[in-house]
Amino acid sequence: MDAIRFVLVALAGLGAVLAAATLVWILSLRLRDASIADVAWGPGFVLLGLTWALLSDGYGPRRILVLSLLAAWGLRLAVHIAARNRGKGEDPRYRRFRERAGRTFPLRSLFTVFWLQGVLLWIVAAPLLPALASGRPARLTFFDGLGLLLWLTGFLFESIGDAQLRRFKADPANEGRVLRTGLWRYTRHPNYFGDATLWWGFWCFAASVPGGAVTAFGPALMTWLLVRVSGVRMLEEDLRERKPEYRDYVRTTNAFVPGPPRRRPE
Repeated sequence: MDAIRFVLVALAGLGAVLAAATLVWILSLRLRDASIADVAWGPGFVLLGLTWALLSDGYGPRRILVLSLLAAWGLRLAVHIAARNRGKGEDPRYRRFRERAGRTFPLRSLFTVFWLQGVLLWIVAAPLLPALASGRPARLTFFDGLGLLLWLTGFLFESIGDAQLRRFKADPANEGRVLRTGLWRYTRHPNYFGDATLWWGFWCFAASVPGGAVTAFGPALMTWLLVRVSGVRMLEEDLRERKPEYRDYVRTTNAFVPGPPRRRPE
């Protein structure tokens, strides 16, 4: 694919994502619930991947593999978030934003929630374009195998971590307590670690084709968002306030990358 067509395909993907984000925004106005932006996050990547695949002509086996992994991740995440949010009303983050913005909330939410999410999604997904669009090499490589291994590792951490936390919260006896077993024994955020890891896996698929390695900024952005913005940092500020036991958990357990539990200080 020549450079001009590559750019046009990339921009067509952005257009598709922003159009979908606008439709989700309209639905959020009818429901008075901006939380559906979180449910749409995973499917947005699937839409982008399908758009890029339809507008390009890459190596078949790699395209099928990448699209299959993308669909499995994106749809599982959407189902998980939708089930977690069911019956709870609008997420407190969006509720506070709605209260501060007042009458301007509908229009401001379009730009600062839905379209911003669409642009971030498009940047994070950068490795998908070369992986899906390049016809060379016309074979699966070492980096494709490494990408699959990282994706599987990340997907298991994310899905198993989410399932363990869901079961823990379902038990009323655990109200106010901190989950410290299973994957949560080795990292305070196995789901976020898994999410970042599988996106580095997608980057490996891109690194297997000429020029694809330059898209490392995509998973780097995802990792930064998970650690410093909407993931670990934001969640831990809340948990430290609500759960006194969490401070001890912080002293003994790695924040992000899994590792053996540390001894409690004497």
